[in-house]
Amino acid sequence: MRRCERPPLPKRHGLEPACLRLPESNEWATIRDFLVDRLAPHVTSNRVDEWIADGRVVDAEGPIGLDAPYVATSRVWFHRDLPDETPVPFEVEVIYRDESILVADKPHFLATIPRGKHILETALVRLRHQFDLPDLVPAHRLDRATAGLVLFVVDPTKRGAYQGLFGGRTVRKTYEAIAPYRPDLELPQTVRTRIRKDRGTVVAYEEPGEANSESLIELIEERNGLGRYRLSPHTGKTHQLRLHMNGLGVPIVGDDIYPVLRDTALDDYSTPMQLLAKTLEFVDPLSGERRRFESRRRLSSWPPLP
Repeated sequence: MRRCERPPLPKRHGLEPACLRLPESNEWATIRDFLVDRLAPHVTSNRVDEWIADGRVVDAEGPIGLDAPYVATSRVWFHRDLPDETPVPFEVEVIYRDESILVADKPHFLATIPRGKHILETALVRLRHQFDLPDLVPAHRLDRATAGLVLFVVDPTKRGAYQGLFGGRTVRKTYEAIAPYRPDLELPQTVRTRIRKDRGTVVAYEEPGEANSESLIELIEERNGLGRYRLSPHTGKTHQLRLHMNGLGVPIVGDDIYPVLRDTALDDYSTPMQLLAKTLEFVDPLSGERRRFESRRRLSSWPPLP
């Protein structure tokens, strides 16, 4: 499944329709039969029939009928049913916006983009609605469990320029994390490991081999058995900072994956992971201006001193 550049259906809830290209096959007599096979078991045959009856499935000519013949290599578009979502009771803050970019300060527990069980309760969809920016797109992503800065592109024709900053590693990013304090841990320290994450699994892991991840770990201060750390990733592997902190024997407070995967309800907001994307610095690829943004959020496990 993929999104097409010019779908004939309008966005719904700020989301583009799904697009399917019909394979070169004579296995199906109708488009309806193909959709039933393709979308099972997540969508029932009765639900597919309802979509078609309501005019929600279209091809290049418009809404299809139940008996619309299968035409190999043609395309169909439709909007999926939305999952039941528990509202995330935290707001996205916008700290900067111009005609090209928008910098958001994302809370914990809010996904960056629609995926899986999180569709409307995502930073992207909220911002599209709030500012009437249907073409808003992210230049990079943050984990749902991580709070802090995310760069969005207002004009999608400029997305490549800003995404290239991250792909080319020319963005300087720093994070803050709260984790146990170990007086025997020598810091600052640069951690380099090989990280792998298999498709369909939640947990990433480190394995022998040439390093594909690098992070600078620094201790800012310590109190009451905890440390406040500055983390500067030089690469962007999945769960990189979480794995590197865990590998040093100081797993991030509130991390429900490392060192042990815990089953936490999606609506349990009681223990946010203490990881914050604190700063973003880069030279704007369009204007040449040097930009620096800083999150206004604070990690709850490190309250300010009286």
